[in-house]
Amino acid sequence: MEKIEIKVSFEDIRGKIFDLVQNEEINAVTIITFNKGAIRGNHYHKSTIQWNYLIKGKIHILSQFPNEETVELLLLPGDLLKVGADERHALKALEESLLLVMTKGPRGGKEYEVDTFRLEKPLI
Repeated sequence: MEKIEIKVSFEDIRGKIFDLVQNEEINAVTIITFNKGAIRGNHYHKSTIQWNYLIKGKIHILSQFPNEETVELLLLPGDLLKVGADERHALKALEESLLLVMTKGPRGGKEYEVDTFRLEKPLI
């Protein structure tokens, strides 16, 4: 799990532009809503990479690569987080939340579950 510092790409009198993901092939862009207390994930993807941008709310996220320690982070609005292939991950909404997910690899439409592998022992 890599938290990415978002920098201003361009700014003028009209406002600012932030490039969240650059020079990557994106196969799906998804909005996920969370009700307070909702848990999502508890899975991993063998080849899919995800960039998670929190628009609204507060999310507790846990991740773990095979044979490594679990890492925990608190996502706040404006945070951008990259979740890599083979990285087990789970998210719990601490309040109503809205997450933008940009995916490289199978994820959208009919491919939604093609590269999703559920954990036998959930992280959350």
